[in-house]
Amino acid sequence: MFWFYDSTYILVILAAIISLIASAKVKSTYAKYSKVLSARGITAEQAAQQILYGAGLSQVPINQVAGNLTDHYDPRSQTLALSQTVFGSSSVAAIGVAAHECGHAIQDAENYAPIRIRNAIVPVVNFGSTLSWPLLLLGLVLSFDPLVLAGIWLFSLVVVFQLVTLPVEFNASRRAMRILEERGILGNEELKGARKVLSAAAMTYVAAAVGSLLQLARLLMIRNSRRR
Repeated sequence: MFWFYDSTYILVILAAIISLIASAKVKSTYAKYSKVLSARGITAEQAAQQILYGAGLSQVPINQVAGNLTDHYDPRSQTLALSQTVFGSSSVAAIGVAAHECGHAIQDAENYAPIRIRNAIVPVVNFGSTLSWPLLLLGLVLSFDPLVLAGIWLFSLVVVFQLVTLPVEFNASRRAMRILEERGILGNEELKGARKVLSAAAMTYVAAAVGSLLQLARLLMIRNSRRR
């Protein structure tokens, strides 16, 4: 059977299901705790300011960006970006997300090894993700195994990136929860909600890593079947 219509598609379907479940979980969990306001009444931006100032990172600006859950820390410009739905919100969910991004800023300042590795391989991963599929497709169409193998090797860079991302994200969440508790930004019950939000978000990264591994397994299976 032709390469793009075979039994290995079960792996693609499985990866898609895992991704959809993780995405649905984080959306529903965030929606639930976005309705729970913190007792202190501070916004996510104010919580982020407290965390950054306490970590000696008062120079890191906090910007509002468009979108929903588009929050991120940019190590290149050393800026913290909070989405419109998070920036001015006083919800437990929003404060948890903001604290998580602050965790990345602290990782960067402390030269946390996994985030340094992840940042360093980004250009190579971008190169690999751009060229991997064209090489794979061309190699399969031409039945030229070296091109297929090159495409697989390039795609494996994406897998490595996804795997390196896991400790970065889990560590940022642990830092966030510890800081929120130690500085009394959230109360005990509120911490439980924030933890559930960050745990659900972490599962999206796990799903992405599993999806990449399943895709890599599929590519290897396709290559092996065509070499027989």
